Amino acid sequence: MIADEYDKVYTWEVKVGCMGMKEHISAQRIIQQLNLPLSVDQYLDKIHAIYPTLFPTAQLLPGADKLVRHLHKHKIPFAIASGGTQDSYNLKTTNHQHFIDLFSHVVLATSDVHVKNGKPAPDVFLVCASRFPGQPPKPDKCLVFEDAPNGVSAAVSAKMQVVMVPDNRLDTKSMSHQPTQILNSLEGFIPELFGLPAYD
Repeated sequence: MIADEYDKVYTWEVKVGCMGMKEHISAQRIIQQLNLPLSVDQYLDKIHAIYPTLFPTAQLLPGADKLVRHLHKHKIPFAIASGGTQDSYNLKTTNHQHFIDLFSHVVLATSDVHVKNGKPAPDVFLVCASRFPGQPPKPDKCLVFEDAPNGVSAAVSAKMQVVMVPDNRLDTKSMSHQPTQILNSLEGFIPELFGLPAYD
């Protein structure tokens, strides 16, 4: 939408390259790649104005509700580690609060002072793992679900297993890091392959 104002094209490649990054880093990258005549603050002001109409319509991926409720039923802790801001997170989860309430905790890279670097750095996943109650799990005992190459790189760098559910437009073979498993849909996830209880 913003690119259109300046006769620029916000391509799929530009979008994928920014997914998961801290907000200001993503903004800098988009401004540079599209050669937009905007400062980071100006760009963010424009994008933030769009969020309230765009984000509340966010839907759960097929299979997400089933997986989360299955993990919750079996008392397996799970959390959210996102590159987003608190405001964008609040808007995206507006209509999914009962679902979100099942999670142990949420770490938002852009809003969390303890996350020094956004994806593709491993920080957000390492901070997230450290906040589970009791003895934090070792990285190799953590399983990450991701849709973006930057997130996969972050998880692999954190020494965690990662299941990727990419957009079908994404060329996964060209990614710098490869996930443990690639699925077309979360509906195809088989928990017992990762040492988790099987679906009932």
